[in-house]
Amino acid sequence: MAGGFDSFLQAGFECSSHRRQDGVRLDLIRATSHDRHADRDYRLCRELGFRTLRDGVRWHLVERSPGRYDWSSWMPVLEAAEANGLQVIWDLFHYGSPDFVDQAGPDFPKRFTDFAMAAVEVQQSVSDAPPIVCPLNEISFQSWAVEVGYFPRVGPDQKGWFKRQLVRTAVMAAGAIRRRWPRATLCWAEPLVHVAPPSHHRNDVRAAEQARLGQFQAYDWIIGADEPELGGDPSFVDVVGLNFYPHNQWYRDGPTIPMGHHEYRPLADMLVEVAERYGKPIFLSETGAEGSGKASWFHYVCSEVRDAMRRGARIEGICWYPITAYPGWDNSRHAEAGLLSTVTADGARHVDEGLLAEMKAQRILFDELRASRKPRARAAVAAR
Repeated sequence: MAGGFDSFLQAGFECSSHRRQDGVRLDLIRATSHDRHADRDYRLCRELGFRTLRDGVRWHLVERSPGRYDWSSWMPVLEAAEANGLQVIWDLFHYGSPDFVDQAGPDFPKRFTDFAMAAVEVQQSVSDAPPIVCPLNEISFQSWAVEVGYFPRVGPDQKGWFKRQLVRTAVMAAGAIRRRWPRATLCWAEPLVHVAPPSHHRNDVRAAEQARLGQFQAYDWIIGADEPELGGDPSFVDVVGLNFYPHNQWYRDGPTIPMGHHEYRPLADMLVEVAERYGKPIFLSETGAEGSGKASWFHYVCSEVRDAMRRGARIEGICWYPITAYPGWDNSRHAEAGLLSTVTADGARHVDEGLLAEMKAQRILFDELRASRKPRARAAVAAR
C-alpha cells in the first residue's frame, strides 16, 4: 500500500445488512440514521481528526432485481465523502446480499464480482483517488455464523464448505478489481482471536490450538498459501485488517477470558504473530467497547499497538468501530459503543468527551512514535 492511510486513527460506520436467523433484515446504516446524515456525520468526523473512514454500500438496496443497479442509496454518501475530502475504505459485502441471490449457488462468485466491479466504477466516477475496498467483511465469522445457525443456513451441512465458497468469491472479485484498477488497495477484515485450552490435557491443548489457527485460514487461502485450487494470490491482500474486541479471547467451548487473567494473551503478541506470518501492512479494522469501558479499552489497544510497532510490526491504523451508537443485532438494544451518540432531535450527535480525550492523547503518542522512526528509516535506506 503506497503512502499508507490518510489518518492513523480512523472511524467506522456499522454497515451490516444481513438477515438474522429469524429472517429479519438488518440495515444498520439506516438504523443509525447515517443514510440521512452522511454529510453531517462525515463533517463531524473530519472536525474530530478522522481523515480515513470505513463505510459500506448496501448490496440489497442497489441490486433490486437481477443485474439492474440503482445507486441512489449510495451516491449521496459517495458525494459527501468527496465533498469533505475524506478517504473511505468501502465495504462491498458486509454480510448482506439481495434475497434473490443464493450465497451458496455456483454463480455467487460471479454475481458478487459483477456487483463489486459496478460499485467501484461508480465510486471512481466521483473520486480521482485510487479505490480502497474491503471486498468481503469477516469471511471467518460469516462462515461460522452460517454453520452454527446464527445466520440463516445456506449450502450443504458440511464444515468448511461455506468458507471456501466465500474465499472463491473473494478471489474472483479481488482479481477482477486488481486487473481493472492496478493501483487499488485491497483491504480485508478478519477476526483476531485467541483460544485457550480448558485444561492442560494433551487433547485439549491440541484442539484449542487447532481452533486458534483456524483464524488464519481465510487469509492463507486468499493469498494462495494454502488451498491453492481456490485461486489465491499474494497480490490480493494489500493490507491485513484485523477485528479485535474485548470478547475475542475465550476458552475452547467455554467462556470469555477476561483481560488481566493469566490466560489472556497480550494484543501486541498477536499482532506481531500476524505481521511475521504475512509480512504485509496491518490495521485494526475494527475495535471498540461499550459504556464506561470505552476509553480504558482504547488506552489498552493503543499501548499494545505501539508495543507491536516497536517490535517491527508495520501497523497502518486503528479504526474505532462503530463510531456511532447503534441498535444491537439480536434485540435492537441500545449499544453505547461509539464516540458519537445516536442522532438527537436537532439532527446532531453528542460526542463522548472521555473517549475523545483519550483519542486525542493517543494521537499525539502515535505521532511522536512515527516521527521518531522516520530518521531511522531514512538512515536504513541511505545505508543500502
